[in-house]
Amino acid sequence: MKNPIGHKLNFGRKLPLAPAALLAVAGPLVIGLMNGPALLRAQSPPAFEVASVKPHKPGDRHFGFPQFLPGGRFTVAGAPLQIVIAVAYNLPFQGTQLSGGPEWIRSMDSLYDIEAKADADALKGLSSKDYAGKMRLMLQALLAERFKLTIRRDIKEQPVYVLAVGKNGPKLQKSKLEEKDCADPANQCHFGGGQGRGIHVKAFDMAELVVSVSNFTDRPLIDRTGLTGLYDIDTEGWVPMRQRPAPPGDDPTPESIAMADPARPTLYMIFEKLGLKMESSKAPVELFVIDHVEKPTGN
Repeated sequence: MKNPIGHKLNFGRKLPLAPAALLAVAGPLVIGLMNGPALLRAQSPPAFEVASVKPHKPGDRHFGFPQFLPGGRFTVAGAPLQIVIAVAYNLPFQGTQLSGGPEWIRSMDSLYDIEAKADADALKGLSSKDYAGKMRLMLQALLAERFKLTIRRDIKEQPVYVLAVGKNGPKLQKSKLEEKDCADPANQCHFGGGQGRGIHVKAFDMAELVVSVSNFTDRPLIDRTGLTGLYDIDTEGWVPMRQRPAPPGDDPTPESIAMADPARPTLYMIFEKLGLKMESSKAPVELFVIDHVEKPTGN
């Protein structure tokens, strides 16, 4: 979390390929952190003390994933607004739960740099998960103020995948870390992963695992394992569930060749090795629809 994540991208492939490539091969990402407790959500929204919002420098073709950093800092360098919104609401930004809004929020030609800092005293004594939850609320408030973002929430029953414990029980390894250890970013707590290199997290709970993996499933993934606590999760990469053909005339990339390896396991197989099973079902899903958003003016 303390080191920015950036990659040069082929912008001709637009947004759908950019985040997929980043998540597939870049390693841990800050997408698995959970929302704060109900008490935090019930209070008036907290806000950052200072914040800077600027268009990304034209011609700088680097993509930096949004990050919550120690000391109440939030930073993102050159990301489409859709990804920032997904992080603020703890949603898979490649999933179907977030929709609506104009096309520019998804365009790799309309990127933003955001730097924000919270009052450190307002975050003292919080666990790493509650810290992330409060930072998310601050980010939601920033988006509402600077981008005039309004979001409508709805519940709809639709096809999903359900993650449950397998018939022989879970094979997950309990984490050697406790929540208090996660204050140190070096401990790799609550990070995500990707289908390219797999998930490698020293302290991950099931809800975080579901949010992380949902970036690569073709329908929402719901946790029904009933498992609590933190786990040390180390997996291989897996075969993509959503195939995106290369643009006509483009040669296959090393990543696409690796993804097509017949020896590569499926996501079903990855979960089986953890003593879990992923099954098709139907369930109510919370949907987030962007009703209004504007490009910011000034800083």
